[in-house]
Amino acid sequence: MNNITSAPKAIDILKELYLTANKKKYPSIPDFARCTPKYTDKTANGLTKCIIDFINLSSGQAERINNTGRQIDNRKIVNDILGSTRTIGSVKWIKGTGTNGTSDISATIHGKSVKVEVKIGADKQSPAQKEYQKKIEDAGGIYFIAKNFNSFYEWYNLTFDKL
Repeated sequence: MNNITSAPKAIDILKELYLTANKKKYPSIPDFARCTPKYTDKTANGLTKCIIDFINLSSGQAERINNTGRQIDNRKIVNDILGSTRTIGSVKWIKGTGTNGTSDISATIHGKSVKVEVKIGADKQSPAQKEYQKKIEDAGGIYFIAKNFNSFYEWYNLTFDKL
């Protein structure tokens, strides 16, 4: 039987970073009572959380960007002549004020502006996202498309070990 140990997965490294920060923040809690979040990169929300937590735990600053707009609810509940309750009216969405094609994550790492777009499975960039990427790179920012946490972790180390 082959007993070769592989390098730790990026998610395992993220969990260690989390535990180290947690021990520093709450030193009186015994180790057996500590737990880590259930990190996963199988969904867009999970991968986004992994990336944001990793950057924030690695002396950077990261936040999720949301540009979905705002919902206006014009519905009313009324009672008709027979005593039945009915809902009338409609719900509509108004356009958000953010930039079209904006990335999922905005971060500052070692003084550099970094934008990360999360794409899971066969998901691809829209034309607006490609234009946004070009504007960021033309302005001297860094743009990365993350498909899983291991590739993000490798890119992060290659990009920021040079600085």
